[in-house]
Amino acid sequence: MTERRADPRTGASADPRTGASAGPSADPRTGASADPRTGPRADRRALIAAYWDAAAASFDGEADHGLGAAPTRAAWARRLRSWLPAEPADVLDVGCGTGSLSLLLAEDGHRVTGVDLAPRMVERARGKLAAAGRAGRFLAGDAMELPTGEERFGVVLCRHLLWTLPDPESALRAWVNRLRPGGRLVLIEGRWREADRSGGRPYVAGADTLPWCGGVGAGELAEAVRPLAGGGVRVEPLGDEAELWGGPVEDERYALIADV
Repeated sequence: MTERRADPRTGASADPRTGASAGPSADPRTGASADPRTGPRADRRALIAAYWDAAAASFDGEADHGLGAAPTRAAWARRLRSWLPAEPADVLDVGCGTGSLSLLLAEDGHRVTGVDLAPRMVERARGKLAAAGRAGRFLAGDAMELPTGEERFGVVLCRHLLWTLPDPESALRAWVNRLRPGGRLVLIEGRWREADRSGGRPYVAGADTLPWCGGVGAGELAEAVRPLAGGGVRVEPLGDEAELWGGPVEDERYALIADV
C-alpha cells in the first residue's frame, strides 16, 4: 500500500453533497427537484459508502489506522492529550473509520460520538470499543448532515476527511456550528505527495474534481478556518514524527487546532 491510501482513511465520511439542506431544491439545469435522498447525489453517496465499506475489513492494516504497534498508538495518545481538554469532554469524531482514535479518547475518559458514512466502518468501531470495555456511540451518517441533530459538543475531531468533500468550507462551518461556546476544532490533515495514486484501488469517479483532492496545505486550511473561529488558530507540523505514521513520510502532515 502507498501513503496515499493511508491518508484518506477517515474520508470514509466522503459525501458529494454541497451543503446541508432543509429540503429539496431545484436543479438549475433542469428545474427538477434535487432531493438529496434521491437522484445523482444519493447515487454517488451510495458509491462512496460502498467503497469504504469494502475497505473496512483491511482498513486497520495501515499503521496509522489500526494503531496496532505500541509506539504508534502511544504517539497518537500523546498528541490527542495535547490537543484535547484534560477533563472529560463530549467529542464528536467525524469520519471515525474503525474507531481507533475514538478508542484512545474513550480510554482517556472522554465521551465519544463517532460518525462515518460507511456502515461497516461503524460496525467495526462499535466492536472495537466493546472489545476494549469502553463506551462509545457510533452512528452511520453524513459528514455534512450529521445524524446528531442539534446536539453540541466540546470538541469536534476530524482526521484525513476534508479531501473527500465537494464543499469542504461548508463542512467546516457545519462542524463549528456543532461546537459549544468555548469548544475546540481539531483537524488532522495534510497535502499528500502521492496525490494521484490510490494504492491500485481507484477512488470513485469524479474524485479529481474535488476542491481539496490530494489534501490541503496548512496555510490554506488555516485561512479557511480563521474566520469561523472566535479564538486562536494554531498549526502543529506532524510530518517529522515517524511514529505517528508507522514510518517516515515525505509529504505535508499537520494538525490545526482552533478555539471557537
